[in-house]
Amino acid sequence: MSGVIVTVFVVAYTAVALEQAIKINKSASALVGAGLLWTVYAALSGDHALLERQLNGSVSSTAQIVFFLIGAMTIVEVIDAHNGFEVITSIIRTKKQVTLMWLVGFVTFFLSAILDNLTTTIVMISLMKKLLGNQSDRLFFAAMIVIAANAGGAWSAIGDVTTTMLWIGGQITPLAIIKGVFVASLINLVVPLFVVSYLLRGKAIVSPSDAQSDLPRIRIFERNLIFYLGLGILVMVPAFKTVTHLPPFIGILFGLGILWTAGELIHRNKEEDEKQHLTLVHALTRIDMSSIIFFIGILLAVATLEHSRVLDMLAKWLDVHVGRQDVIVVLLGLLSAFVDNVPLVAASMGMYSLTQYPADSFLWEFIAYCAGTGGSILIIGSAAGVAAMGLEKISFFWYVRRISGLALLGYFSGAAVYIVQYSLLH
Repeated sequence: MSGVIVTVFVVAYTAVALEQAIKINKSASALVGAGLLWTVYAALSGDHALLERQLNGSVSSTAQIVFFLIGAMTIVEVIDAHNGFEVITSIIRTKKQVTLMWLVGFVTFFLSAILDNLTTTIVMISLMKKLLGNQSDRLFFAAMIVIAANAGGAWSAIGDVTTTMLWIGGQITPLAIIKGVFVASLINLVVPLFVVSYLLRGKAIVSPSDAQSDLPRIRIFERNLIFYLGLGILVMVPAFKTVTHLPPFIGILFGLGILWTAGELIHRNKEEDEKQHLTLVHALTRIDMSSIIFFIGILLAVATLEHSRVLDMLAKWLDVHVGRQDVIVVLLGLLSAFVDNVPLVAASMGMYSLTQYPADSFLWEFIAYCAGTGGSILIIGSAAGVAAMGLEKISFFWYVRRISGLALLGYFSGAAVYIVQYSLLH
């Protein structure tokens, strides 16, 4: 069974990667792949009761991420409709792409530790659309945003779903993961930034044309209210999760309701034609549903690898045949570029006990770094990458040619720094 499932997954994955060559939308390939994988798994499993429980669990976890994604994307669209990003773009005076790249990289790095890498990627790419008019320039910035967001999420207990899993499972603690992984994550970002800075030297920023010129002007009060309320909602989602222990999608949907109510109140006296493009209903029509469908297909496809124990068998094979912890974790990080890092980390948590490897030990901190940043190596290796791929229509092979080498360089540089740092401090 495992061989058939792996074969189908590889074929579906190849179809996603060859989207432009075969002229089939990656969302269609992802859905067909997910459908085939579950069909094969159901046919070969035989235990229908177990299959139903596993499918329900996979749909539940996928729906939570998708609801969160829809909420975050809609909030960003509402802010954009109110010209809210002018609050930020108006204070950015630089005309050099290199300066902007470093600024965007560090803002993304720290913001993703407070929010999470997915939300931060959506916000920052939306911001870049307001600053950069050249599509080819935005591709480079979007790719670096993915690297920065994943690097920033790796050193925070709430910055990435895998670090949150490790935190909830008792494998890491918030302060220890910051002290242990921050420097390595920073190196993971800074090394690619230096290379990209060399490539962008001398290039000036090409501002986009004013697409809002034919729309009614937004009052300063309305713009600022929606911007700060929307951003505040995004920032408060991790705190909401910590206090209530409810999943993040509840917080984002709750916040979306608050923003929706605020918008209805401040625009209640306007004519329908005047307020139509400012409403949250209109924002819902502007979110990229193709990207969301692709996300659903990928997550459901990967879930079959987890349930069929392909990932668990791989992890155990590495433990037997490789042996060295640091090499195994580096390989798991590289594998997370191809397969979602959530089931990989879940398999690792099941393989190693807290009795043998207590909280904040080398194994868990290094897994947090490698699983969090390894997904940057390929565009579909992380939630942030998948979101960027949809928002900016990034080609899989463009990313492989231009960015994967940089991400690999940052990944190995950060890993080396963490190993040396751990050796010196322990």
